[in-house]
Formats: sequence, C-alpha cells, structure tokens
Amino acid sequence: MAVKKFEYNHLENLTLTHDLLKTSSKIHEYKGKQELYIATKPDILNKLTDLALIQSTEASNKIEGISTTDGRLKQIVEEKVKPRNRDEEEIAGYRDVLKLIHDSYEYIEIVPNNVLTLHKNLYNYSAKSYKGKYKISDNVITEKDFDGTERVRFVPAPAYLTENLMKELCEQYTQAIEKSEIDPLLLIPCFVLDFLSIHPFSDGNGRMSRLLTLLLLYRSGYLVGKYISIEMLIEKSKQTYYETLQASSVGWIENKQDYTPFVRYLLGIILKAYEDFSERFEVIINKEMTTAERVLEELNKSFEPLSRSDLQTLLPDISQRTIERALAELQDKYRIEKVGQGRSTKYKTIDEFKN
Repeated sequence: MAVKKFEYNHLENLTLTHDLLKTSSKIHEYKGKQELYIATKPDILNKLTDLALIQSTEASNKIEGISTTDGRLKQIVEEKVKPRNRDEEEIAGYRDVLKLIHDSYEYIEIVPNNVLTLHKNLYNYSAKSYKGKYKISDNVITEKDFDGTERVRFVPAPAYLTENLMKELCEQYTQAIEKSEIDPLLLIPCFVLDFLSIHPFSDGNGRMSRLLTLLLLYRSGYLVGKYISIEMLIEKSKQTYYETLQASSVGWIENKQDYTPFVRYLLGIILKAYEDFSERFEVIINKEMTTAERVLEELNKSFEPLSRSDLQTLLPDISQRTIERALAELQDKYRIEKVGQGRSTKYKTIDEFKN
C-alpha cells in the first residue's frame, strides 16, 4: 500500500480556477465587513447565534438520519429538557460540542487529543464504548439508491493506520497554517476531505467533520458559522455535498486525489453563509421599511410559501408578535394569502401583487 502523505505546502493537485479564486476573494471581502456587523448590532447577533445553534444542531444530525420533533429540539438546544432516547442523546451531545467550539475555539488546537475529546463529548449522553476512541475495525462508506439498493461509496483508510494518519494530518495542517503561505480557505476543505477519507471513528465521522469545519474556520477568523448555520446550508445541498466528497476522494490513499470539487463546494457554502449574513445586516442597519413591507419583501423573494418561524429566522430583529401583526395586516389588504392550516400554515404573495 502506498504511504499516504498530506503535502499541504504544495497542493499540486489543486487547480486554482478563475471561479475558485473569485469565490475566495468575495469571502475575504465579507470577512472584512464582519467586524463592522459584530460591533454595530450585538443584540441582533445574539438572536442570530441562538437561531444558528438550533438550525445547526438539527441539520447536522438530520444528514445522519438523527431527529426529534421541532419542539423537543428547541428545548434540548436550550437545555430545558433531558434527552429521552438515543437520537436525543446524540442531539444533546452535538449541542454541547457546538457550544464549546463557539465559546472556546481560540483554545482548541488542532491536535489528535483534542479531536478525540470532541468526539467523546459528542457521545457524552450515550454509553458508547467507542466514544473518544479511534476505530478498531475497518469501515466502509455506503449509500442507498432510490430503489433501496446499498452500494459502497468509499473505502476509508484501514483501522491500523488511523492513529498515525490523524497525527500526520493535524501536524501538516498546523504547519501549513503557521507558514501562512496558503489561504486557509483552501486548506480547510482539504483537511475536512482528508479527515473524512481517514474516517477515524466507528461512528460520528460526518458530524465531527462539520464541527471541525466550524472550528477551523473560526480559528482562521471566519466567524460566519456562529450566526448563519453552515450545517443547514450543507443539509439543503446534501446531494452535491456527497457527490463532491466522492469526486475528491478518488485515488486518495494513493495520493492521487483532486481536492478541487470539494474545495469549490465548501467555499460556495461559506460564501452563501456570508451573503445571507450580509443581507440580513444591510436590511437591519438601513431599515426604512415598515415591518409589513419587510415581510412582504421576504415573501416576494421566496420561491415557496414561508411559515411564521421562517420569517422569524429571516427577520431576527423583529419580534414574533410584530411579525404576526404584519401578516394579519397584509392579509387584510389582500397582499398575501394563507397556505395550509394549523401548525403547517404558511404564507405566500398573491400572484397579481408579486413584486
């Protein structure tokens, strides 16, 4: 078997196409505005952080088929109830690690022991023997087709190589970051792809990869994931996420992988998060519209009906009661209409008034 190398100081196989450079440049521009947003509206940031915690916890677990009801999810993230089944135990563990990364990312160095500790905390509410330990048997990554047929998508590194590979991965990444010769925006997706290709744990690799993505971004000064859920954006583009992971992992163990597809995908996700962050703040900072006008604008922009909770997410500076009054006002003026009933109620613009 070929000796696996993590040559981040070279990244010879990464094709820096025009679109890739353009995307990274845009992200750098948004990063420059980040401090302005943070200094301008700290009260709004708190609301965005609370929403992102819930959305990120839900989305990252949902990708792995782990879920609970919306009400229970919110209560678990807010630590108002204790988990009552396996799914909720894993949701609570994700919440804890996510909060730890949000609060203490500056102190969590990229070393194997810290990765193991985060994995242990992920299963803090579970009696799993493998928590905080590398896999002891080989694993494979499978997926199911639409007809239910299961097939092998990728064969990760064998278990006996895991410890050495994780040590080398962390060392090479840290060295590359410290040298500052390669843009962290290019290094971070490469680290994540390599982590997933090692697949170091018996379970929880996908969730760990998304938590590590946030940790690496925060440590390099890209804080957008605290306020806009990157995990939710990944979950919404799950098919592309898996396709680019697969494309970039071909020939991985032989050092022939092409990082480009996954780098392009993840940078696109980060840029979308910054665009959403910027858009929300521009509206808040420059708001001259009434609440009803802002609600109507969001409904106009959406390709599908929106619920009250959707509108709260999109308009974090406006209270739930004020949004409800605006919806009632717009209905009275026949500008919008209800779709569905009860908890599934959503709203859309009446076509003749759209835009």
